[in-house]
Amino acid sequence: MSTGLETSRELLCGWGRTAPTTSRVYRPADDADVEEVLAARPDTLIARGLGRSYGDAAQCSGGLTVDATALRSLGPVDAASGTLRVGAGVSLHDLMRAVIPNGWFVPVTPGTRYVSVGGAIAADVHGKNHHRDGSFARHVSELVLATPRGTVTVSPEEDPELFWATAGGMGLTGIVLSATIRLMPIESTWMWVENKPFHRLDDLMAEMVQTDASHRYSVAWLDCVRRRGGDVRSVLTRGDHAPAADLPSRLQSRRLEVPADPRIKVPLSPPGWVVNRHSMRAFNEAWFRASGPPNESLKPLAPFFHPLDAVARWNLLYGPHGFVQYQFAVAPDRGDVVERAVNAISESGVPSFLAVLKRFGPGTPGPLSFAQEGWTLALDFPVGPDALPALLDRLDDDVAAAGGRIYLAKDARLRPELVPVMYPRLGEMASVRRRVDPEGIMASDLSRRLGIST
Repeated sequence: MSTGLETSRELLCGWGRTAPTTSRVYRPADDADVEEVLAARPDTLIARGLGRSYGDAAQCSGGLTVDATALRSLGPVDAASGTLRVGAGVSLHDLMRAVIPNGWFVPVTPGTRYVSVGGAIAADVHGKNHHRDGSFARHVSELVLATPRGTVTVSPEEDPELFWATAGGMGLTGIVLSATIRLMPIESTWMWVENKPFHRLDDLMAEMVQTDASHRYSVAWLDCVRRRGGDVRSVLTRGDHAPAADLPSRLQSRRLEVPADPRIKVPLSPPGWVVNRHSMRAFNEAWFRASGPPNESLKPLAPFFHPLDAVARWNLLYGPHGFVQYQFAVAPDRGDVVERAVNAISESGVPSFLAVLKRFGPGTPGPLSFAQEGWTLALDFPVGPDALPALLDRLDDDVAAAGGRIYLAKDARLRPELVPVMYPRLGEMASVRRRVDPEGIMASDLSRRLGIST
């Protein structure tokens, strides 16, 4: 059905660049425009922010994609409560630049600050502090949601079913217009960072369990390429916000320094051979050696939270075929799944540029929420190796058998029959969708591929 609104046909893809599709794109200028396009009853529609979901979650092949990045309202911070109302199109980068000078920080940030607030809610993003602070939606006290049945204000207290179906719901309940977020007070944008290398995975995991409470932020890098016997090299990085009193005099003038824009930009997609097992081996060797012996030092905020954001369009480095980011979560007592995954990757010969292990605290109650208490391993794989599809299918089966799940915001290829195994509360999601979207307008390439919106 034609909406009668001005749209353009565009080829869209996720950050992994693996499944481009064409849809009509509409760019609303404000909330009223979003409400108008929903009232026009297009056949299918999904919202899109900054395009940082890795797969096809923010695409609607043959339908309408609503680019919400112009929804950029930004209210003042309520100093008493530490809250502010922010438009769904505001990036975490711009939000940080706005609130940091007054001593505030976002409560949860993923590995990039170039995600929109609406996208952060739809994917219920998590960070290095999930074991302490939970996911992004835990810090949202209220959101304004435009649904095919009208615009509503939703809170976890007054309508928990709709709120938690929206948080982590991949945009399938409507379009977030704005949200009220509880910020975190900080005294500086410097971090006390501690690096500790390990040579055995079981030693690393034991250390992570034992020290969950000792640091606000914790993440481990693993070398899945180079192994000797049972050894898996890793570096555990833990951090905390530095008090102003800890800064030397030379840093006091930079106490609340905001993150800078990227200094480097990848101009073109290089040949596929740039990211391969040999280049990954060299990178991992340099990374491990750079960690040095156990140490603690003051580091700027941006490279601690978002090291890849220093390079604009870094996803092009994976070559013309793109890459798959694969992330799974399993229960606290299923560390064996992590160990088998690392072994399988090493034995497969498929290079993984990124292998990051974290601990999750208690999850959120949404039917499509990813983060569940336990372990989560995130991996990047360049598309191309013949062994990759079978490897990922093998990992899927092991994760599903252990009662785990994969992150839908990063998925590009999960077999649909595993979705109800990993997400057994799909019926609850369908019930909420019937209430706010009885005609099934809200749909994406991902939701149709996995049978979530049918």
